Amino acid sequence: MTEPPSPAAAPLPRDPIIRAATAGDIKAALESGWGDLRAAPAYGLFFGAIYWLGGLALLILPARFGYVWAVFPLAAGFALIGPFVAVGLYEVSRLREQGQAPTWRGVLATVWRQGGSELSWLAFLTIFIFIIWMYQVRMLYALFFGFATLDPVAFARALFLTADGWTFLTVGTIVGAAMALVTFSVTVVSFPLLLDRDLDVVTAIITSVRAVQASPAVMLGWGAVTAVVIFLAMAPLFAGLLVVLPLWGHATWHLYRRLVSFPAQA
Repeated sequence: MTEPPSPAAAPLPRDPIIRAATAGDIKAALESGWGDLRAAPAYGLFFGAIYWLGGLALLILPARFGYVWAVFPLAAGFALIGPFVAVGLYEVSRLREQGQAPTWRGVLATVWRQGGSELSWLAFLTIFIFIIWMYQVRMLYALFFGFATLDPVAFARALFLTADGWTFLTVGTIVGAAMALVTFSVTVVSFPLLLDRDLDVVTAIITSVRAVQASPAVMLGWGAVTAVVIFLAMAPLFAGLLVVLPLWGHATWHLYRRLVSFPAQA
């Protein structure tokens, strides 16, 4: 069986063309994403399960080793790596868009190839932001609670029933929102763009930021809805991510395709 062409085979002749997003684009992207998920559910469940198991590990391990304070910020920051986990889903959507049937061999080979591509640098950037986020939370924890290790009950009491706890939550939320905004702006279309086109990571990041700047209300609204839905999906022991990650991964591909186009070859 002939393997599908590499998604990085198409050259980029000039800068991408950005079209302002509308609420209709978001709706259409979600509908197309749902269509991909229904047509190829096994891929969605596979990559969703990887994300779900990673979330469970971040929930269990910190509490197991006495770092109860880290559970919530780890869960909040975990969403940052979602776009990279969804690379395989972008490939499924790309193949279906071209009228090709995805195969496990082809999809997994595409994911594996990204380890040596520009997309891996973008993944490294998101992991770096995640590490900075955890460092900031640890610093805030030490500032408001000292270096003592609190058990879950004592930590919950200190967090919700003291002035220091409420200040910690307020400052942490502001810092987290700022970092989430930056991360969303640089990754919202850059991950699928790097899968689709052979270009450098800086251009992909600039293109992503331009897409947000072209229609800030719609794009930031999309980011806010994404954050809320992922947060709700985490509530039942991260189990909701089994469906949310695939749907949002496929929808992200279709939103990228609606917002970013390329000049014709000379």
